[in-house]
Amino acid sequence: MSDIPLSGDTSHSPLYQLIEEMREGVILLGRDGTLRWANRAVLAMHEVSRIEALGADLAGYRERFQLRFRPPHSQEDTPVVALLEGIPFDEVSVDIMLPGPEEAMRVHSIRGRVLSDGDGSHVAALLVEDITERVSAEERFEKSFSINPAPALICRLADQRFIRVNEGFLEMTGLEEGHVLGRSIYELDVFAGADRRDQAIRRLGEGLMIPQMEAVLHPGTTGGSKCVVVAGQPIEFNDDACMLLTFTDLEPTRRAQSALRRSEAQFSTLFHLSPVATALADCRTLALLEVNEAFNTTLGHDPAVPATGQLEELNPQTRRRILAALETGDPVRALESEVTNQHGEHLTCLISATIVRIEECDRVLMTLVDITEHKRTEAELFTAIDTVMQDASWFTRTLVEKLASVRNTERSDTATVPVAISLSLRERDVLTLLCQGLSDKRIAAELALAHSTVRNYVASLYRKLDVHSRSEAIIVARQQGLDTGPDPQER
Repeated sequence: MSDIPLSGDTSHSPLYQLIEEMREGVILLGRDGTLRWANRAVLAMHEVSRIEALGADLAGYRERFQLRFRPPHSQEDTPVVALLEGIPFDEVSVDIMLPGPEEAMRVHSIRGRVLSDGDGSHVAALLVEDITERVSAEERFEKSFSINPAPALICRLADQRFIRVNEGFLEMTGLEEGHVLGRSIYELDVFAGADRRDQAIRRLGEGLMIPQMEAVLHPGTTGGSKCVVVAGQPIEFNDDACMLLTFTDLEPTRRAQSALRRSEAQFSTLFHLSPVATALADCRTLALLEVNEAFNTTLGHDPAVPATGQLEELNPQTRRRILAALETGDPVRALESEVTNQHGEHLTCLISATIVRIEECDRVLMTLVDITEHKRTEAELFTAIDTVMQDASWFTRTLVEKLASVRNTERSDTATVPVAISLSLRERDVLTLLCQGLSDKRIAAELALAHSTVRNYVASLYRKLDVHSRSEAIIVARQQGLDTGPDPQER
């Protein structure tokens, strides 16, 4: 006891030197609660340079520093009061607000010990450790652990029981917190069904990292099972050696894979049953990978021989146009192209193509619609219209306009815009009679002109109207409103 320094003592006993060099803070208290001495570590923790700045006694200390015990006591200094009576205490955490402009909050871990000699006298010693950084890290971990959506558990290695569980695990398993905390790794076997279960249990007992492995959870209260991937990482939590176990729920992935398999099976069925010629091709070369029966029928392929390799029936220009469009991400829709089938027949097809993903690979889904017969019928219709319209003198105006509309369907992308046509009065007279269906001879008689003169007027009209037949002249005249005689005031 004689070696214990008192306040103001400048002696340097071996005990003094030892305590002074300790990283752990030490405060010596008298039986009346006076602060008799403090080492440099304690002064640094409180950001003061002299013991007087801590206060003369416990009451002065409380006035200078705001204290809050963890957990709270009915009287904030209850452990210290018991210590002055000679009763030591183990670690107690205390929040301390340091005075100053920033009012820094620190967390100290304090232990109470009693130093006594043979005559019954004693001195109380407070052993202080600044655990602010550790507590802050634990609080950050606790917060991130709780709000992390990834399912997780913390298992204490000493007894292999679960001491923490987050909401992600509870939601995944449908369990309540009380059904998890306190249970052992054998009661809630998170490695059940794993190929390396024994290895995982052994590494857990040794505090070693547990690599990822598939397992099957049997929560018990839910009556079902759940496939997961589980992994373990050793950590220290609340001064205990623990294992952080994280989980990945495989059920959504398996459901997605199952849905994908069903989707691909349905696609395959529709692909092969489709009446439209359809093929899957390489997205870089358009080399055939798979075709349906309609494709073989359209292009004359032998169904018994798998259609692979380049689509030779496609002309190079069309191939380049399709590849260029697909490279920019644009689908090809109804591209009209000439195709030569295996029998040497020339077909007109509408080709459509787009990129699809099959079995994790990009493919070109291509369709061919044979419109050869449609084009042939259309050409025959136009020829028939031209033949009939060679003599359109007996057609009504409405019928002529409808026939003209049908004939000019292919030119619908360039809309007809009325053009000012300059005609002489005599040309207007000739055109009016021509629209009434009169022959050149009758027009000559009506206008008292020579037959050759009328023919010259008709040729001039063809040139100005940009036509090549009487029927076309009639159509253009009626479209432009030139099929009536000139206004008398124009004469």
